[in-house]
Amino acid sequence: MSEASLTTGGTQGAAIRLERVLPDPPQVVWQALTEREQLKKWFPCDVVVDGERWVPGAGITFPFGPEPDAFTIKGEVLDVREPESLSFTWGEETLRFTLTPHGTGTLLVLVDELRPAVAARNAAGWEACLDLLATGTRDKDAWQPLFEHYTAVFSPTLGEQEGPPAGMA
Repeated sequence: MSEASLTTGGTQGAAIRLERVLPDPPQVVWQALTEREQLKKWFPCDVVVDGERWVPGAGITFPFGPEPDAFTIKGEVLDVREPESLSFTWGEETLRFTLTPHGTGTLLVLVDELRPAVAARNAAGWEACLDLLATGTRDKDAWQPLFEHYTAVFSPTLGEQEGPPAGMA
């Protein structure tokens, strides 16, 4: 595990960057990023790509539950370079995944371009998700202490940090 780093500026005002060294080669990690059933194991919600094809311009929906009225975010595939990089919008944010061979495994870098007020929330959330991707296990109590840590680290630069959306805590 490595701590999220913060940059300011850009189109949204801030970005967080997280890294993980994974034991699998890039092609296997690519499948974890692009195959719906594998995404369900670590991504914070379902990921439904129009036409089930990751191509630039394809629409994506991110439902947070099976109910017809479940909270849903929309996005669009921006760039696909298998098995090196993938980027897409996630609501107002842009997620960029970069895969680099690292020995027999992969260095995965995730950059989330976001509004400054949600940097701590998302850093904590993505850290928990990437830990789940790396280990296959989820620590249900990990988010709150991570959020508190990132709030303390990011607030002096970014100002007040928002917690999870209503009903998501």
